[in-house]
Amino acid sequence: MTASAHSPQAQELEKELAATLDARRELGPEYEAALVDSFVEKVDTQVRRRLAEERLRSARGGPEGVDRAAAAFGERFGFAIVTLVLAIPLSAIGAVQAGIGGLLVTWAGILGVSVAHAAGRFRRPAPDA
Repeated sequence: MTASAHSPQAQELEKELAATLDARRELGPEYEAALVDSFVEKVDTQVRRRLAEERLRSARGGPEGVDRAAAAFGERFGFAIVTLVLAIPLSAIGAVQAGIGGLLVTWAGILGVSVAHAAGRFRRPAPDA
């Protein structure tokens, strides 16, 4: 891969590695450990910076947060459609079999399932990004 295909951070690390190797050639093997430690520290700093940026982006609701919000809307919408589609035949069965009492029990069950679904959604921990 060429240097232009890398991110700016990767290009910076490539330059640092080249500088470290040049310094190793000039200074000799007695400074190798110090040079390697210095380069590893720079890599570690870059990794920590990237992790912090990812966490910040995730906390602010970056692209991953938008996807989760869309998925949550889709789940709610799908549940509402299924509930309404099933409510029609269940209501008819309840009303035919037990009259108004059966209809009320059917709708109490539908309401109970909807409330349980909503409560479960609020208790679930958010997935880690």
